Amino acid sequence: MAEHDHENRSEDYHKNSLSLWGAVSLGTGVMIGAGIFALTGQVAQLAREWFVLAFVCGGIIAGFSAYSYVKLAKAYPSAGGIAMFLSKAYGKGSVTAIFALLMYFSMVINESLVARTFASYTSQLIPFDGQWLIPLLAVALLLFAFLINILSNEFIQTFSFFMAFVKAAGLVVLAAGGLWASGVQFESISVLPEEATTGGVLAGIALSILAYKGFTTITNSGGEIVEPKKNVGRAIIISLVMCTGIYVLVTLAVGSSLSISEIVKAKDYSLAEAAKPVYGEVGLWVTVAFAIVATVSGVIASAFAVSRMLAMLTNMKLVPHSHFGMPGTIQKHTLVYTIVMAMVLSVFFDLSRIASLGAIFYIVMDIAIHWGVLRHLRHEVNANIYILLSAIVLDIIVLVAFVWIKWNSDPLVIWASLIGMALIAAGEVLFLRKKR
Repeated sequence: MAEHDHENRSEDYHKNSLSLWGAVSLGTGVMIGAGIFALTGQVAQLAREWFVLAFVCGGIIAGFSAYSYVKLAKAYPSAGGIAMFLSKAYGKGSVTAIFALLMYFSMVINESLVARTFASYTSQLIPFDGQWLIPLLAVALLLFAFLINILSNEFIQTFSFFMAFVKAAGLVVLAAGGLWASGVQFESISVLPEEATTGGVLAGIALSILAYKGFTTITNSGGEIVEPKKNVGRAIIISLVMCTGIYVLVTLAVGSSLSISEIVKAKDYSLAEAAKPVYGEVGLWVTVAFAIVATVSGVIASAFAVSRMLAMLTNMKLVPHSHFGMPGTIQKHTLVYTIVMAMVLSVFFDLSRIASLGAIFYIVMDIAIHWGVLRHLRHEVNANIYILLSAIVLDIIVLVAFVWIKWNSDPLVIWASLIGMALIAAGEVLFLRKKR
């Protein structure tokens, strides 16, 4: 692995190659792609009539979480982002590697989630039962994302910025039109929430957090953003504010067009279903077109960020690496590994289980970030103890509720999560012990 040591990192990362708005477009690209299109129906299934509130609460919790990342990014801007943050808090050992890999796999899961969402929406345009096409379409999107990601950073940021603008503007227009056409009558969220439970609402909030976690991808490109100590934090805040506003508008529009049972029935493509009563078949086509734009840009942005984080872990010698005879840099190799794993997940898992695994992995890692700042870096990064404690408590509450709901409804998800975390931990401990 000598040819891929630290001195060659310049081949992987290009300083000042991403502008502030390029970073914002990467963050919103991941958030909007995974969030509103993939998760609206999933969150409604759990939170029922409170699903709009669940997205609002998810945004608030993401805001508390973002505090730690903004403080860390200001102090330690790095192309490795979360991997570097964890190493600052816990050192370059197994704890850092385990939690960084939880984040890595949650992001890979996110890519497969968005790819399946792309396939589900695209299949609505097929005049026959095209369920067998969904895995194929998902794999095709991931392959396209790989091809885009081997191009230059400048091209990726231009592509992401254009796509982010198109999908954000399109969603606002569709949502505003839906609210206007319905006379702002919220069919599914204005009724007494008889079926909603406290646990279900909290579980819905936990799942909605996935719609916001895309802001963390910005930290993984910190070493490439212009004036990172200033702009990484700005990009995170701008992305969260933009996406929260869009999510609230769109979920209100969906709630004005469909009942909860209709949203849940069409949970993999609920936005397209919501467009039919308002816009008819034209609305379906337009919504699917925007869904395709959102999911394509989401996968591209996610692959861009997560491959860099894994490359940083490799450079830190915290994970094993083999280039299997492939030419190029470590980051190109990690891009290949990332895309291949996302392809496997998108073929063998449905949207609900993919989203659940991603939520559990991410929230566990998020707690580790806040705890690391609280215990080891609070004074160094000048962080407020009460905000850190609030972030930890909020994460724990929604995680416990989510695990409880899933244990009673789909225990396979919990077992898969536990086995996955155990394998990651055991693999890292054995690798690092052998390396010593």
